Amino acid sequence: MNKFTTRILTVIGAALFFVTNFTFNTVQAEELVLAADGESRAPIVIFENPPPKTARAAEELSEYIEKISGAQPEILEGRPDPIPESALWVGYQPVLDELFPDTDLDFYEAEEIVIAANEKHLVIAGRDRWNDDHLIVEGRNRTINGVQQEYGTVNAVYTFLQDYLDVRWLWPGETGIDIIERRKISFNPFEYRYHPQFRQRAGLFRLSTLGDSRGLAQDWTRFQRLQLDSLRRRVGGGHRFVRWWDKYHEEHPEYFALQPDGTRSGFPGPTLAKLCVSNPGVWDRWIEEMGKMIEADPNQNVFGSGQNDSWNRGHCICEDCRAWDHLEAERRRHAWEGVAQDYLAMSDRYIKFANKLAAKVKEHYPDGDYYVSASAYGHTRPAPVEVKPADNIIISSVANFLMRSGATDRGSPHNTPHREQFAAWGKVADKVIWRPNVGNPAGWQQGMISVLINQASEDFKFAAENNAIGIFVDTVWEHWATHGPLYYVMGHLAWDPYQDVQALLDDYYQRGFGPAARQIEDFWTLMEEVSVEIVEGRIGGWTEAEEELARAGEILDEAGERISDAPEIFAERLAFVRAAYDYTRLMSESRRLMDIADDTPEAADKIRANTERIRQIQEDFPHAFNGQVRPGQHRVSSYHLDD
Repeated sequence: MNKFTTRILTVIGAALFFVTNFTFNTVQAEELVLAADGESRAPIVIFENPPPKTARAAEELSEYIEKISGAQPEILEGRPDPIPESALWVGYQPVLDELFPDTDLDFYEAEEIVIAANEKHLVIAGRDRWNDDHLIVEGRNRTINGVQQEYGTVNAVYTFLQDYLDVRWLWPGETGIDIIERRKISFNPFEYRYHPQFRQRAGLFRLSTLGDSRGLAQDWTRFQRLQLDSLRRRVGGGHRFVRWWDKYHEEHPEYFALQPDGTRSGFPGPTLAKLCVSNPGVWDRWIEEMGKMIEADPNQNVFGSGQNDSWNRGHCICEDCRAWDHLEAERRRHAWEGVAQDYLAMSDRYIKFANKLAAKVKEHYPDGDYYVSASAYGHTRPAPVEVKPADNIIISSVANFLMRSGATDRGSPHNTPHREQFAAWGKVADKVIWRPNVGNPAGWQQGMISVLINQASEDFKFAAENNAIGIFVDTVWEHWATHGPLYYVMGHLAWDPYQDVQALLDDYYQRGFGPAARQIEDFWTLMEEVSVEIVEGRIGGWTEAEEELARAGEILDEAGERISDAPEIFAERLAFVRAAYDYTRLMSESRRLMDIADDTPEAADKIRANTERIRQIQEDFPHAFNGQVRPGQHRVSSYHLDD
């Protein structure tokens, strides 16, 4: 026997030994059972004195385990004595170091989570940060109880529910919840770690952020790990200085932009006035205001420096401010009162200003985890030529390529694409928030079907690849019936922008519609094709899509036939989708008839009948449409008669 043959046999023998032992150990490995045959086998143990949102997540975990298995586990707080033989541990506490000796329970990244199981125990934990004295904060129109800087454990619980217990939240409301019942919930040993790239996610559905009751999806956004993020607050493209003129112009006119006429008049208006950003007094006042914000809410960690709106008007022309502009910057059209001329893009100026503020932050709060946000908007949309943002600056880029990848910057003499501008910022800044304005693609604002899913998916990935650490969209209106699968995909991509979108959709259709999954996929695929045609200008809107709408109706009829003998929940979900179809069809028909309604009584009667039918749809499906599109609201005034 030669050496080569001996080596082959040795390798084969080693492989057989490995396979045999692996199989034996797998068979012998003890399975962790959380619930079986309607009986809970492991309590939920949460750390002592958890903040409210974390405690609520543990309660929801217990409730969903009961829905799935018929057995609701008891919730214990702190270290039990004695330690249960098996338990599901929520959040970190020191005893876990003993129970999980092979799992690293330190967290090194913002919002990092770990989910791990061994033969006896399962842990769901994440990086948690909060201030016991500031758990209660006033929101936009309600009080928030349970504010944390980071909600790692909460988001880990919702990840476990989705990825390990197969719970789905397709859209807000009971019909959107899908659960697979199990006789037994059990796991072999495993470990999963993750931290989201997008640390700012709540602004994707900003009407359903904490403390804002205007949206329809407070629970949904929380379950999808969007609402409870770690960059607070107003990281979007908010204009930071809208109140400064009223507060300071009398005592400190020098804070404001010098105009060509030699005045500091506040042109073009009190909430739009620009600042003399090179003035050290402005920097000192800004850091003073920041201190007051932290005192009022220590949970806030992002502080804006973005210039006021009316982006091309009234910027300071003093020598010091102009010295901060780069002579090789793109030339753009500027305006002052009675004067308009070409001048330089001001990205270098405003990043130098943000850098001054960022240095103040480090000086005053050397141990704080605070950031300054700067706006890439208007005449600061191009990346700076020379100045680099400090490492505690977040760029808020108003790059409007969401669902319109070819969109260009109307302020640029070169019609530079927004995507190109975003990528340029990604090269000079390591922290960028993507803050697009959506506009009105395919009747988006009127609640018409508008589902550019594939384009949006590409856009999310593009943003992530170019240093995006968050997203803020102005505005997702929460029309859940007509935009449902798009919202679902965007929500998941905000948590992980590199997911397989087709796999997400396949799961969405199958879990939501069972026997009619293929028909519902066909329906939304057709709706996406029409949406693209409208956005790209090949058809003039849904009023010109009568044939496609007729075909869509036939597809939904076929879906109804497929679920005729299926559980009732599928019919309820199909009715939700049909509400989207009926709404779009009725609105389109009414819009066509509006042109002849004054002279044709039959047309006017039909519009009124459609309006009443739309009212009924919105009443029957309270999660289907935002109140902005109720008949009588200004956004839909051209679709209804004013009686």
